[in-house]
Amino acid sequence: MVDSKVPELQALAPVADYLFGDDVVQTSDPGVRSIADRLLGESVDRTDYARRAFEFVRDEVAHSWDADDPRVTVTAGEVLESRVGLCYAKSHLLAAVLRVGGVPTALCYQWLVDDGYYMLHGLVAVSLEGRWHRLDARGNKAGVDAQFDLDVERLAWPVRPELGERDFPTLHVSPPPQLIRALRSVDDIRSLATGGLGVLPDPEPA
Repeated sequence: MVDSKVPELQALAPVADYLFGDDVVQTSDPGVRSIADRLLGESVDRTDYARRAFEFVRDEVAHSWDADDPRVTVTAGEVLESRVGLCYAKSHLLAAVLRVGGVPTALCYQWLVDDGYYMLHGLVAVSLEGRWHRLDARGNKAGVDAQFDLDVERLAWPVRPELGERDFPTLHVSPPPQLIRALRSVDDIRSLATGGLGVLPDPEPA
């Protein structure tokens, strides 16, 4: 079954390119590789591995805003070491762990509205069972119940078009440079979760 509400996702590169790391999605980081090795050893197939990796990042790495934690984490290694990050940072770690385990993984984004602010939200998409599936590992809480599901999307926040929210369909191999610059521009990452996310650059300018 395919969820009819899912946007038609647009890859920027061949699927194989979504297996490589970079200086943010750090597939060569020793800690990332150690977690991947452990999860691979516990898994029965690639889909099971993807589910375990998703649940590890969702549940074992706190969201900065939920934890009221000021530390700035951006790269996969930083997020894993600190066990905290905003949605973007958690996506960088999840993408790295999944790519090490042989699951092509892209970075993708949404515009959402919260308290009158437009906020950029980061998630991932994985290529499994012949198509791309979006997953949201930002972390669950009251009112948020994101799950690993390859049949029907179960994201933290489905978009509400009537409020101007939208999904960006582009599947990025690496995070947009302007997003990384914005994350690195602050000393307290919580400042971006109190309205500042609304001024982060559009990853897909018109």
